Amino acid sequence: MPDGISVPSYDRATLTPGIVHIGLGNFHRAHQAWYLHRLMQDGKAHDWAIIGAGVRPADARMRETLLAQDGLTTLIELDPAGKSAEITGSMIGFVPVEDGNGALIAQMADPAIRIVSLTVTEGGYYRNADGGFDAEHPDIRHDAANPEAPRTAFGAIVAALKARRASGAGSFTCQSCDNLQGNGDILRETVIGLARLDDPDLAGWIESHATFPNAMVDCIVPATGAAELTLVREFGIDDKAPVTHENFRQWVIEDRFCAGRPPWEDAGATLTDDVHDYEAMKLRCLNAGHQVISNAGELLSLATIADCMAHPTIRALFRRVEMDEIVPHVSPVPGMTPEAYVDLIETRFANPQIRDTVRRVAFDGSSRHPGFLLPVIRDALAAANPIDGLALVEALWARMCEGTREDGSVIEPNDPHWTTLNAVAIAAQDDPAAWLGQRAIYGDLGADTRFAEAFARWHRAIRANGAEAAIRAYLES
Repeated sequence: MPDGISVPSYDRATLTPGIVHIGLGNFHRAHQAWYLHRLMQDGKAHDWAIIGAGVRPADARMRETLLAQDGLTTLIELDPAGKSAEITGSMIGFVPVEDGNGALIAQMADPAIRIVSLTVTEGGYYRNADGGFDAEHPDIRHDAANPEAPRTAFGAIVAALKARRASGAGSFTCQSCDNLQGNGDILRETVIGLARLDDPDLAGWIESHATFPNAMVDCIVPATGAAELTLVREFGIDDKAPVTHENFRQWVIEDRFCAGRPPWEDAGATLTDDVHDYEAMKLRCLNAGHQVISNAGELLSLATIADCMAHPTIRALFRRVEMDEIVPHVSPVPGMTPEAYVDLIETRFANPQIRDTVRRVAFDGSSRHPGFLLPVIRDALAAANPIDGLALVEALWARMCEGTREDGSVIEPNDPHWTTLNAVAIAAQDDPAAWLGQRAIYGDLGADTRFAEAFARWHRAIRANGAEAAIRAYLES
């Protein structure tokens, strides 16, 4: 490596596996894998190396790419004061991605594996419109009927736990690293709910023996494209899958691990018995804040989140919605008030070195709005607090889902349910209530008169005068 590039100081040939991670994308490599690498650099956790895994075709491409470079990853930190790069080596293998997930099940059934962690996106946990486990989803029905050849990560986890019960290997900890309030609780409901459909005795054993710690994860990690591939070459490194990230990380973990864990706290993670307030602050301020600005940015043809924050009107929208309508429903955590956290987020979002695209942040709104924004709206309505800006944000999303920007250019499909969203958004041009009638997203929230009236008012204003004029009207109100 060129001078100045940090590389693993540990002998990777002596590492042994302890973690299987499903969904090995950029965020995992810049976050959980980095924490483990940091421990290994200090001579710790050498028996906790990561085996990558996946259940989608894209995971097979990632496997091929990473195995070709021995599982090494270049992490490039994008600090406004300057860029730096390091090579991490905490991943030592990647199981074949195949129909039926036999290799994944066998790997998780290995007694050496003590943690199975996941990043499968907010919308990947099979939740129904009421927020519960969706036992009727076709994927879930398939796995319940074919427990030895499942198609989902959760079916593979159930099959592996069944094998471990039979072999006497004991359970492993299931650790979600996705942006969900109570992500461990949700993972638990999905795994046990699926097991119960086929084998209630196994479900009871999992409930008694496995643990599912909640956690809050935080680091802005853009997707890798041509610019990132050019950047890594500028460092003199030949990496086909580099990862860029901001100069900030946070990981708050509930300390519930049934089969041991690495000393995450020695690498800077916070171990606690109560993650809830940390989760709520991050999801409601940062993740909801991303949605506040990204849909407006898309409509106004802005490329990145930093571009949105450089737009005075969008930045003012972010600031007012956060302070007036979100912060009142967020509790402080040790060392941080909600107001100070919003200040921190504003600085992070504005970092011009982070080319985090508006398209990436606006992706999968059908999961992100119910997960990040709608709980705040419900709390605000219950407390008779302001919701005007949040209703405007929902109207901006509806307008974005029409599929065109204000300059007439086309917004390519950007949601797993884009076809439905696009059709409903077009119908809402004449009847705004049609958008709020999507019960899978809004539940009974669309029937709330105060919210529905505010949404319809802003939706009409956006369509009549454009997004920026509507935002200005809100800021002047």
